[in-house]
Amino acid sequence: MLSAGLPTLLGAVFDLNHPAHTVDWEFIHLSVSNVVVIGLMVMVFVLAILLPFPGAAKRARARAAAQAGGSSTLGPDGGGR
Repeated sequence: MLSAGLPTLLGAVFDLNHPAHTVDWEFIHLSVSNVVVIGLMVMVFVLAILLPFPGAAKRARARAAAQAGGSSTLGPDGGGR
C-alpha cells in the first residue's frame, strides 16, 4: 500500500495551482502536453515509414543468392510457393 505521505510528496513536486498552458489555433484548443504527445506520435509514424524493417537486408541477400543460383523457393510472382 502507498504511504500517506506519497501523495503529498507528489503534490509538492507538481504545482497544479495555475491555469493550463494551451495552444489555440482558430477553434482548436489543445494543452501543451497533448501537442507534445501528438508530435511524438507523428515522429514515430514517420520513422516507421522511413526506416527499413529488421532483417530486410538479410532477406534481400537471400533472394539475390537464390536468383543467382537458379533455384528459388519463391513462386513466379515473388511470393512463397
